[in-house]
Amino acid sequence: MNSLDANIRDNLTKGQLSAIRSSGNVPAIIYGGKDQNQKISISKKLLKVLIEKENFLSNIITLNVDGKTQNVLPREVKYHIISDEPTHVDFLRVLPGVKIKIEVPVNFINHEKSPGLKRGGVLNIVRRKVELKCPSEKIPASLTIDLDGVDIGESFKISSVKLDTEVVPTIQGRDFVIATLAAPTVMKEPEKPAEAETAEGEAAAEGADGTAAVADGDKPSSETAKGDKKEAEDKKPSEEKK
Repeated sequence: MNSLDANIRDNLTKGQLSAIRSSGNVPAIIYGGKDQNQKISISKKLLKVLIEKENFLSNIITLNVDGKTQNVLPREVKYHIISDEPTHVDFLRVLPGVKIKIEVPVNFINHEKSPGLKRGGVLNIVRRKVELKCPSEKIPASLTIDLDGVDIGESFKISSVKLDTEVVPTIQGRDFVIATLAAPTVMKEPEKPAEAETAEGEAAAEGADGTAAVADGDKPSSETAKGDKKEAEDKKPSEEKK
């Protein structure tokens, strides 16, 4: 589980918020449960490290607020419109027994063991994340789908994913599709046998030799051309003197 150190803030004006951001920190708030909302600030550098990790918004974080720890779930991150730097974070308190709605990523494994993918099939992912309703202490890190032995034409529905009895999808009443393994849009052309390729190569070489021979036979030699020119000059009558 990831953790962050946080400090309580008591700013009242926009200028004080700007000062917090200028000092390399990000304003944040903790809400949820019976306790009052708590204004805090956290290091922007450490926050960006966690954001760059996969599935930041679906992972529980332990906040150390002035020596007291509490588990929270990031719910929203606001960014600067130009610099794209984080400017504010909302954290939800994680309380035992309290159910929350959260999007959990889908993870596919054993691609290399799928005969359908080996034959050129395409994994068509319909949902990269699935929204679940579950107790905060039972949030799954991901939904895993095993591609071992899966062939073209097969599909994966939510019913094929193993979930805890207290973890349910928010979409109810239908067994929705998460992904399918479809046939390739362009079929691969079968490779030519080695003997056929050799025969084609020999035929092309013979044709090239014949063409070269004909071209050489039609071309007169330079000596013959010189002799013809001299004979024509000797036959030319000399001009009469007047």
